[in-house]
Amino acid sequence: MRMLIQYVKSCFSYFKLALGLLLVTTIPLSYAGSLEQAKQLHDRLAGVPADEARLNEMAALIDANQASAAADIAIDTPSFYSVTLKLFATPWTNEEQDIFRPLNDYSATVIGMVRDDIDFRQVLQGDIAYVGASSLDIPAYSTNNNNHYAALDEQSIDLKQHLEQVTQSSLNGFPPEATAGIMTTRQAARSFFYLGTNRAMLRFTLMNHLCTDLEPLKDNTRPSDRIRQDVSRSPGGDSRIFVNNCLACHSGMDPLAQAYAYYNFDFTNDRESGRIVYNADGSTDPDTGSRVQAKYHINATNFPYGFVTRNDDWINYWRQGINSKKLNWDETLPGKGAGAKSLGQELANSEAFAQCQVKKVFKTVCLREPKSTNDLAQVATSVASFKSHSYRLKNVFSELGVYCMGE
Repeated sequence: MRMLIQYVKSCFSYFKLALGLLLVTTIPLSYAGSLEQAKQLHDRLAGVPADEARLNEMAALIDANQASAAADIAIDTPSFYSVTLKLFATPWTNEEQDIFRPLNDYSATVIGMVRDDIDFRQVLQGDIAYVGASSLDIPAYSTNNNNHYAALDEQSIDLKQHLEQVTQSSLNGFPPEATAGIMTTRQAARSFFYLGTNRAMLRFTLMNHLCTDLEPLKDNTRPSDRIRQDVSRSPGGDSRIFVNNCLACHSGMDPLAQAYAYYNFDFTNDRESGRIVYNADGSTDPDTGSRVQAKYHINATNFPYGFVTRNDDWINYWRQGINSKKLNWDETLPGKGAGAKSLGQELANSEAFAQCQVKKVFKTVCLREPKSTNDLAQVATSVASFKSHSYRLKNVFSELGVYCMGE
């Protein structure tokens, strides 16, 4: 019996030891020292480990209740731009949402705008682009290939130092009013104006910049008068499918996607050598007899009585119905316009746009989605801060980096 009691005591001692070790190894970093917090803050923001001197400097700032200043040190490193921001923006530039694509005019423009503290709403409406400095020994920018940006990537050029802001219209030759931030970059056109009907540009812009796909926006109470001819009103002979599925998406999507009616991605055999094109004033497409690209009139026999696109006038039917609250549009804007630039303004001034940027940064620096009550409160705080500080995204990285450094 005595041996049994000793055995039980021994087992209980081992259990207490194991439990103690478990508690130590799973203790949150919020209870760890400032050095550990500095390390996590730097790793998450800069994307690479810091040297000892930098960690000590950041730890001292954290000890002095200046965690934001510590975050700024991490953000000031070149790797924040070439690693963190590149991985942040690259998935938006392709349909596969692949993070390992080469640098391009879309991702470079996002990186440059964050670096220069430019109002991030311009990402969907500005006459803006970023290129490598003219002093670099790399291929010049071309409307027909990505060689310029691929060289920046391959040579590991410091993007913090060597990206230069230019007007997009000076690169692609478009009228300034036809530029719309990243939507009219070559890479966006290559991915989302390629073949098809240009609806992809709207869908992926919503996904990447308002954090919603079309499925959650389905609303079959919206008018069907702007749905194009290529959408059958009785798929498979069953009109109920149109009413319950097709109508719910196309009634809102088609009148918005009309903003892209003058754009296309033009290529011959090789998609890699194609370019974005725009039918400027005075141009006439031989298939439509107007400035509208032929792709807007394809499959017209599917429903000949459907909407015929004659210009790039768009209207936002989602300002009414369930999506008015989901996306929370800016009431000071008219909700209609002509062309991609004014559509970009409509999208970028929605509450959904501001929330989306903050949520994406949260996932980047916290490595998870915001879920807890505290997380959601911090997201709301950062959204308000983002808007009150002229939509400068760098500030959001700093705020959320500090919030998550103790995890």
